[in-house]
Amino acid sequence: MTVLKPIQTVLHNMKKNKKLQERKEMAIATGQKNLFPIYIDKAINAEVWDVEGTRYIDFCAGIAVTNVGHGHPKVMAVIKEQLTNFTHTCVMINPYESAIELAEKLNELVPIKHAKSVFLNSGAEAVENAIKIAKAYTKRSNIISFVGSFHGRTHMCLGLTGKYSPYKEGFGPFPNGIYHIPFPNKNYGITIEDTLNTLKSLFKTTVVPTEIAAIIIEPVQGEGGFHSAPKGFIKELRMLCDQYGILLICDEIQTGFARTGAFFAVEHTDVEPDIITIGKGLANGIPLSAVVGKEKVMDAAKSLGGTFGGSPIGCQSALAVIDIIKEEHLCERALEIGKICSDTLNKLKDMFPEKIACVRNSGAMIAIEIVNNGNFNQPDSDSTKKIIEKSSNNGLLLLSCGMEGNIIRLLPPLTIEFEILNEGLDILNKTIIQLFSE
Repeated sequence: MTVLKPIQTVLHNMKKNKKLQERKEMAIATGQKNLFPIYIDKAINAEVWDVEGTRYIDFCAGIAVTNVGHGHPKVMAVIKEQLTNFTHTCVMINPYESAIELAEKLNELVPIKHAKSVFLNSGAEAVENAIKIAKAYTKRSNIISFVGSFHGRTHMCLGLTGKYSPYKEGFGPFPNGIYHIPFPNKNYGITIEDTLNTLKSLFKTTVVPTEIAAIIIEPVQGEGGFHSAPKGFIKELRMLCDQYGILLICDEIQTGFARTGAFFAVEHTDVEPDIITIGKGLANGIPLSAVVGKEKVMDAAKSLGGTFGGSPIGCQSALAVIDIIKEEHLCERALEIGKICSDTLNKLKDMFPEKIACVRNSGAMIAIEIVNNGNFNQPDSDSTKKIIEKSSNNGLLLLSCGMEGNIIRLLPPLTIEFEILNEGLDILNKTIIQLFSE
């Protein structure tokens, strides 16, 4: 028998999100925006419920953080156990075995021979420290990054990031010695040769290669639109770096931890980077990041660390995440998720070729590029916003990305039940069909 809630309770709950949004706007700086005025009360795997009791399917995963799902029992168990022992001593003062064990496992997992690790709090900190390490090792001061890249929100990371709005507005000038070159992308008419020629021109006109400490690249651009770097291009970069003594840094903060069908996206290229930055999915929601690199490179930096880097709770969570990925075969599952999503969404592309220019995926990083007239040079960010808003109203949470904000990105937890995955795709299908049929 269904027990009806008192009408006063129902009306009160209906106002909770609005009231919390009003409080948030009064208490939290305007710059720390929230995409949805939806305040979460609980979450299980790929489902979340807001403070009003409304259920949503989560295709965001906290921006590729909860790769093993919200509240995975093994993660929750190790966190609770660690909480009963201690929460903090600082790994730089009184360390603990879990930090050593995690470093050992990361050193084995990365496609780098004879690796060492250092722990930090966030992806931005990982990138900052990767640059510090590269400069310490090479004794050089200049860095090359890519148009469309995103490397974090600290000052150095904003300098590296290859997209101005909204991240850089009002924060300049940025550190000097940073150069951006085009990211090869056949959809936008940028070939590997175009990018390499730009790099050669840069070396002739602006900075010589022997003054470059590192080239930093996302194997799959995240905020830039889920564009994969061609395998041949990564190999060309590796050869160029070897030629001039430049370090190759792979930013795997969004692509790491099984998201693309391998622990790290660069594994798909058979290229060995010098340094990998890790964050987001590493500890499934507990703040933790890492820089992992060649031993001789890592040991060149004489002072690294921070008060909270390598927290015992984060280390235990990350150890559980690694076990879960292996035990539940989540690399393989990411490929299955990507195929299911791509097969479904390509049917939509066939229905609306003038609006959907491309459906692409790297494992469970899935993108839908929304345009006008089927033209990549005519991005339709307004329709993208409408799809995301209408989907949230129908119970599905999505994100956008891309230089023009016209790309819908799907990042479901890798543990999502296929029934719920298809339910979410059905919501997205109906939303797009309704919008584009009007």
